[in-house]
Amino acid sequence: MYAIVNIAGQQFKVAKDQYLFVHRLQGEEGASIEFDNVLLAENNGKFSVGADALKGAKVTAKILSHLKGDKVIVFKKKRRKGYKKKNGHRQQFTKIEITGISI
Repeated sequence: MYAIVNIAGQQFKVAKDQYLFVHRLQGEEGASIEFDNVLLAENNGKFSVGADALKGAKVTAKILSHLKGDKVIVFKKKRRKGYKKKNGHRQQFTKIEITGISI
């Protein structure tokens, strides 16, 4: 059984007991959260598809930790002009564990 769910503006294919890194979510570590924007669900070869989202379907997850991703370097240069600009960014992520899918 799996589902395609919209989490923080991105779509993920999730299954029970799966770990995911998603964009930073509100909530404390150890808290349980529910996602009700389920786009598609599969159960024993039977597919359920909603026009926008499935009514009554939800995915429950547990927040394991909040962390930062790898550093991304942004470097800009214009040749022969003496212009150089270096900038960096570390994206904030939340590690979650999918605890259940209900249709």
